[in-house]
Amino acid sequence: MIKTTGESNWRRSKRCSSGACVEVARNGEWFLMRDSKNPADTPLNFDRAAWEAFLTGVKADEFSNA
Repeated sequence: MIKTTGESNWRRSKRCSSGACVEVARNGEWFLMRDSKNPADTPLNFDRAAWEAFLTGVKADEFSNA
């Protein structure tokens, strides 16, 4: 588990208007993801290969509810 220090630069999509969004940050070699409604919870963490696989899936629309 990656422990964040609060120094991570958390970002969310510009399309997020409700404040209930996923946020991402980088902490060294790790990519972190958290729920913006619960920022104190431990974020999910991914190495570069897993993060790139996730992004590839998002771009290919593999996660749609179709």
